[in-house]
Amino acid sequence: MILHGETLISEDILEKNFICNLEKCKGACCIEGDSGAPLTEAEIEQIGKDLKHIKPYLTPKSLKAIEKKGYWEKDKKDGELQTTCLPTGECNFAIRDEQGILGCGIEKAWKEGKTKFRKPISCHLYPIRLKTVGEYTGINYNKWSICKPACKLGDAHQVPVYKFLKDALVRRFGKKWYRELEEIAEEYLKQG
Repeated sequence: MILHGETLISEDILEKNFICNLEKCKGACCIEGDSGAPLTEAEIEQIGKDLKHIKPYLTPKSLKAIEKKGYWEKDKKDGELQTTCLPTGECNFAIRDEQGILGCGIEKAWKEGKTKFRKPISCHLYPIRLKTVGEYTGINYNKWSICKPACKLGDAHQVPVYKFLKDALVRRFGKKWYRELEEIAEEYLKQG
């Protein structure tokens, strides 16, 4: 792990390559797994404020599920806050495009200027997962078989995880933090 300010960064973030390959995985991270997308309390509040603007982008099934169960819940295992999901496993905010690729209804509303909230930071940062480690934020690379096409594409273009996720990392930690991360990565990779 590399210490950078208030963060502990897994070396995998610098060493591994990654570019989402939605044509291959079809956005499987919006449906696979055993729970919804992790949320912060601030995100729950923001989604609640903007829900009327987001709902027109959601499927009838998701709207019905949100009406019945809400749009967030606490995970039964660890108590973490997360989006609710359909019985099929997909996030209630997941939508499919004409090619059958899953995307985010929140993000579609954002792209069309209906909300200032892009999507949960946990989704924007994927395949990075954040974890509180004492007084630090741990930044880890989540290896998942559904992302093999993304790893292959990243390798083909030599794009490390931290570069692929620049916008999301800047959104979460700021421009200064990211510039310093680039310097750390350059030094680290010279030694490797």
